Amino acid sequence: MRRKPLLRVRKTGALLVAAVIAFVSAVPFAGARWQLTPVLLIPLAIFVWAWRSGTDVYPDELRVKALIGTTRVPWPRIAELAPDPRGRVSALLDNGNVIRLTGVTQGNLARVLAAGKQEISHPD
Repeated sequence: MRRKPLLRVRKTGALLVAAVIAFVSAVPFAGARWQLTPVLLIPLAIFVWAWRSGTDVYPDELRVKALIGTTRVPWPRIAELAPDPRGRVSALLDNGNVIRLTGVTQGNLARVLAAGKQEISHPD
């Protein structure tokens, strides 16, 4: 039985719209010659990437999804969640590895922590 995430954090919907526009714009170009039809795969891949990539929050773990593959990170393995200068958030794991949380920004980090029922602590 599949569990439903408490919160799904995705990239902006503008990427989906841009991928659709790029696909529609590429159709006449790809239709000019059959050799150009693989050009349609580029906006299609961008669409799938934008649709799929993101971070799902569960009570016991985070799941970071990319175009291909999913990384599962249990909450106890996360030592710290920290934003970078651009506002993107990464998770520092207990083994020293760093995983960028797709779609999670400084602005929605509090929602992610609240959904995962994690305490917010500030360094002294």
